[in-house]
Amino acid sequence: MVKIESNSKNVNRGIKYEKSKAKAHGAKHVGGPGKHDYQRGSVKGEVKCRKSPVTKPELQKYAKKGISEIESKSGFTKPALDYRNKYRQDMKLFHQGKRL
Repeated sequence: MVKIESNSKNVNRGIKYEKSKAKAHGAKHVGGPGKHDYQRGSVKGEVKCRKSPVTKPELQKYAKKGISEIESKSGFTKPALDYRNKYRQDMKLFHQGKRL
């Protein structure tokens, strides 16, 4: 039997963070593989709880999925911010609870 205890702790930490951020945004937590993390009316949001910042290709992927809010614990890369400012002004980005 393979022991994945440390990975399950990270998953649980991520889900707990997703739920807290969904509540902070006044939304319902959805979660699950391939799904957005929270939804408030027609607004879909994604939460990232990791050490690396969100990149431009990730923002492009989320835009195709119809996600309009992204909360990242570690922030966003400069190319990701430039992409949002030039092509996706309607996309709301949050870094540790503050809107960028």
